[in-house]
Amino acid sequence: MGSASDLDTISAIALRNLVVARKISPVEILDHALARAAASQASLNAFSMLTPDTAREAARAAEQAVMRGDPLGPLHGLPVSVKDLIAVGGLPFCSGSRAMQGNIAGADAPAVERVKAAGAIVIGKTTTSEFGCKPVGDSPLTGITRHPWDLTKTPGGSSAGAAASVLAGITPFALGTDGGGSLRIPASLSGLVGFKATFGRVPVWPASATPTLAHVGSLARNVRDAALLSAAIAGFDARDPFSVLGPVPDYVAACDVSPRGLRVAFSPTLGYAQPQPDVLAAVETAVKILAEAGAIVEPVDRVFDTDPIDLWMAEFYAGVGTRLRNVVESQRDLLDPSVAEVLEAALGQDMRSYYESVFRRYALREAMRVFFERYDLLISPTLPVSSVPAGCNVPPECAGRNLISWVSYTYPFNLTGQPGLSLPAGLGHDGMPVGLQIIGRLHGEVDVLRAAAAIERDLPPLRHLISANRSLRPALA
Repeated sequence: MGSASDLDTISAIALRNLVVARKISPVEILDHALARAAASQASLNAFSMLTPDTAREAARAAEQAVMRGDPLGPLHGLPVSVKDLIAVGGLPFCSGSRAMQGNIAGADAPAVERVKAAGAIVIGKTTTSEFGCKPVGDSPLTGITRHPWDLTKTPGGSSAGAAASVLAGITPFALGTDGGGSLRIPASLSGLVGFKATFGRVPVWPASATPTLAHVGSLARNVRDAALLSAAIAGFDARDPFSVLGPVPDYVAACDVSPRGLRVAFSPTLGYAQPQPDVLAAVETAVKILAEAGAIVEPVDRVFDTDPIDLWMAEFYAGVGTRLRNVVESQRDLLDPSVAEVLEAALGQDMRSYYESVFRRYALREAMRVFFERYDLLISPTLPVSSVPAGCNVPPECAGRNLISWVSYTYPFNLTGQPGLSLPAGLGHDGMPVGLQIIGRLHGEVDVLRAAAAIERDLPPLRHLISANRSLRPALA
């Protein structure tokens, strides 16, 4: 199929087709993935652990199934990584926290069960900030995860290792989570596609520390691959009380449907964000492409009356803080200091204040429902910046914002539960990726994917933009 480096960039769909055609073996693919993971671990730190023995056993079984002519699943023979906020039975389940060292998952999460059933091969667990509490890639347990293009930068978080594993050519896609943007943020900073479906479309079990906000979703190199992985993990599961009952739309087929006629609101700020000029310029170029493809785009200055960050922080950190109360109160030194600080504040809420936030959240959801009576989609930048220094909690350009509020565009749509996707829109002034966010109405994943695929078709691939930008040198050959 060409040189080994082809495996670093080939799409998951194309790779699966090669497996089915017996042009490459699942064992060959896995050997490349494990070698790539081992070679980059010291520099990138993408994995909290690798599982070569079980992965090789699964790859041999996948190869035998191909040779026997067995029916093959949609992910057959493809390596995948799993974020350490998702349970893999028999493996450590630490959530990026020293407080959880020694915790072993009793069973696979539904998403892991389903990727295995679809033929994918789990090669290991990827790093996360502690309990997904930070939108960057470091934790006291695993240290700093770095960006494959520039080791001085973060790939974003909290699905940091997941993004690094895909961008570095280790796996064609990865399972991650999104409680406030943790798929879309690393997708934006890493030039990937990050997709969370409607809340409850992909079941979450065991129960998350943030059960009303958490999504499991996909990180991939392109929209179709994200759709493929997301389709494999979606569908009802009785173990998740929020799980959506009903058929799952054909996500991959949606990528071939024209966006013509879609009513799109384009909001550069949502009413309160402050994007860098180069970020906004890249996103505006991509939005023009969507309009040229037949979508009806209308500028909208203000989507929210106020920044809903306080609602998100009250909900997210109250959940994590309650889960970790004993650690916060008696073993605070085990925690990331910045995380401990916000958990203490959340635990200090009184009941009245908390429930006032809950009811304001319901009002926010209703406002979004009304907004989407007029529009099919909402587009914005994914982040206000194109890069963040590794080990930094808040980028210098966002001074004055807090640990989470600087990711101004992502957390509102965990409060509302709507489907969201980030895809590359171009490069910033520093040669690093800029992300564009597409939000759909509840259960409107098909429209999100229609628009994303149309933009991706007509935008120059990032590799072409990189080759034209001499200042950018990928950290890994």
